[in-house]
Amino acid sequence: MRLTVVGCSGSYPGPDSPASCYLLEAEHEGRTWRVVMDLGSGALGALHRYADPLQIDAVVLSHLHADHCLDLCGYHVLRRYHPTGPAPILPVYGPEGTADRMAHAYDLPLEPGMKEEFDFRVWPTEPVVIGPFTITAVPVVHPVPAYSLRVEADGRTLGYSGDCAPCDGLSTAVAGVDLLLAEASFEEGADNPADLHLTGKECAELAIEAEAGQLVLTHIPPWHDPAVVHAEAAALWNGPLSLAKAGAVYEV
Repeated sequence: MRLTVVGCSGSYPGPDSPASCYLLEAEHEGRTWRVVMDLGSGALGALHRYADPLQIDAVVLSHLHADHCLDLCGYHVLRRYHPTGPAPILPVYGPEGTADRMAHAYDLPLEPGMKEEFDFRVWPTEPVVIGPFTITAVPVVHPVPAYSLRVEADGRTLGYSGDCAPCDGLSTAVAGVDLLLAEASFEEGADNPADLHLTGKECAELAIEAEAGQLVLTHIPPWHDPAVVHAEAAALWNGPLSLAKAGAVYEV
């Protein structure tokens, strides 16, 4: 499968990137399937550079903080009012309450809210199959209901931490992955709140525990120097290591 970084800025859009958004693509049944993983603040506009927004097969959300889901508001407008006519209803997987949260975000009545554009589905306990992708959502520790995502396609596996603190769920979601996409919002030595985010060091420890093929650090807030986070991870992790950048493409 192919991973394209649409947005990787942590907590809010930064000067060089929108907030969290990742495009997954894989071939299946004679065509390219496309899944958008998170659609954070500012990401919808950038998505146009990499794919036709009307040719997306599903959106999957790790959690409902604005930097991971808020551009569903603009996507609702695009799919409802595009000059080619209303687009088919699109599956959107997320935590319980996603439909109501997005309706409130755009000041819509709860019924129908955005349900004429999106088929909102709560993450089940079993894996979800979308074309060539098998996606498992594993609950993790964060101030709101949140999930790490394990994505399998064509015998390859990607693990996406979403936003979370170190926890058993995260370890389960990323065990043995070929590519670990891990958020590194915190720096070591700071007075970091508990049960919220990972540091670069913790991402490296996670990659070692998971025996991951490669580690990609993402979700670094604009107030931090990415080089510091990278150095924290590089001090422990000897495998392939990179900082996510908008537009970067990884073949998994």
